[in-house]
Amino acid sequence: MTSSTVKIAFDQRIIMLALDAILPLKQVSQAIKKGVKYRRIAKSIADIGIIEPLVVAPHPEERNKYLLLDGHMRREALVDQGERSARCLVSHDDEAFTFNKRVNRLATVQEHFMIVRALERGVSEEKLASALDVNLKVIKRRKTMLDGICSEVVEMLKDKSVNPTTFDVLRKMKPMRQIETAELMATVANFSSSYAKALLAATRQTDLVKPDKPKQIGGMTPEQMARMEREMETLQRDFKAVESSYGDDVLNLVIASGYLSKIIGNRRIEKYLGQHHPEILEEFKSIISAASLDQSTHTTH
Repeated sequence: MTSSTVKIAFDQRIIMLALDAILPLKQVSQAIKKGVKYRRIAKSIADIGIIEPLVVAPHPEERNKYLLLDGHMRREALVDQGERSARCLVSHDDEAFTFNKRVNRLATVQEHFMIVRALERGVSEEKLASALDVNLKVIKRRKTMLDGICSEVVEMLKDKSVNPTTFDVLRKMKPMRQIETAELMATVANFSSSYAKALLAATRQTDLVKPDKPKQIGGMTPEQMARMEREMETLQRDFKAVESSYGDDVLNLVIASGYLSKIIGNRRIEKYLGQHHPEILEEFKSIISAASLDQSTHTTH
């Protein structure tokens, strides 16, 4: 087994660069500047400065010049406000398409940390709310959004777009149940508050932060919640059982599929089966097709 070196995609420090040394890859039109998004970015920069740095790559032909990979509206707003330089993160990959394909846009947890950092830097809640064009209550709520959420769940959801109310629901559960719930949400890629409430309804009282306080879920009776608890326990047992044997099952399916492909690949055998046992031939083809679909799904994800 040979060792390989992992190349770091970005410089590990943020540097200040002159804005006229940063060459945009696309123009920010007047129509875009009249839009709500641009005005919000411009107001945020004017009030609290730029928090998320521009992402640039060294120009392949011009020395001391950089290509702008991400942050065109931020750069334009800085130019319009008379700024001469900006904080930048330097990428070793000069393809904006590749960067934009890999980058995760500001997720809910990341937004929380951004707000906390701004507040720690001395920006008032009122000024931050004005800069982000949101209600002051939103800032107060986002500031404490992760209170009572265990670190494992924060790590799992850090790059996901999660309904903020979902964290209110998770907060009612003990850490282990929070982790189970986050895993279930990630499995089905559903981070909505309604799904979280459904999982809360199926949570046993002993797994709640306040086990002595009866759960109250709008539109559900205690009997319905009790039934959901029983069904959830059965579902989780079945899920764990399938999860434990899934790898071996897929391996066996791939091996069997490869063997059947060779058999059907022999024209004489395929012809014989088609004439005398067409149902077996169709079954063989279905197995091969199922294995191919499963492999392509794993490759995609």
